Amino acid sequence: MSVVPAEVLSGGAPAVDEPVRYAAELGPRARLWPSLVAVYRAQLSRARVARIPLLFVATFQSVGILVMMRGVVEGGREAESVVAGSAVLVVAFVALNLLAQYFGQLRASGGLDHYATLPVPPASVVLGAAGAYASFTVPGTVVTAVFGCVLFGLPMTHLWVLVAVIPLAGAALAGLGAACGLLAPRPELATLLGQLGMSAALLLGVLPPDRMPEPVRLLRDLLPSTYGVEALARTFGKGPDWAYVGVDLAVCAAVGVVSLAVATWAYRRAAVR
Repeated sequence: MSVVPAEVLSGGAPAVDEPVRYAAELGPRARLWPSLVAVYRAQLSRARVARIPLLFVATFQSVGILVMMRGVVEGGREAESVVAGSAVLVVAFVALNLLAQYFGQLRASGGLDHYATLPVPPASVVLGAAGAYASFTVPGTVVTAVFGCVLFGLPMTHLWVLVAVIPLAGAALAGLGAACGLLAPRPELATLLGQLGMSAALLLGVLPPDRMPEPVRLLRDLLPSTYGVEALARTFGKGPDWAYVGVDLAVCAAVGVVSLAVATWAYRRAAVR
């Protein structure tokens, strides 16, 4: 029978079956802006393959509407509305319609699980994807606006306002499209909602508001792209009232903030299911 010294029992040697714990140091939390840039670049490179067909379809559609409306509208305020509405329609086609389809398919295929595992804020995913899709609308919007001005004889002096109209209208419509895609229970429903939204932007944005009945005008005021159309249309006249242009752009920006916030909430809601 062996005797174990008391010093060994109390000497601080760890018991064999006692686990040794190591404190793991977590990395720093990812910030919004670097994460947004990373997601934006990834989405931009991903959609680069479909860029040419995307630009062609969106631009060809708006240019065709301009040619069709040329036989109905002569000029004046109605021509200004047609040109502005056709230019913003390019933004609606991509930011509203295609983004709703993209997020709807991403949710249905389980692609949101990939983003949920990344150490990035949810807002960066929504804003990065929205910004990437909205970037493709710039050439088509500019070409449509220039073509419409030539076709209807409108001045191109203040087309620089597109620098503000495209991102603000794109943010408002992209947030709405992302929310539709993330909240729709099925991708087919997300596609339907995107198509309905683009049809509303077509009918309520391109057609002159003076010929619309009062109930339709109220629906037109609820559409986010309307304020981008109004801001661009006001710059075609002689001596634009920049105060009204600024108000329209401010409303468009406010709607964009709200719609992107709703899309971010919808992303959190869809990612945890």
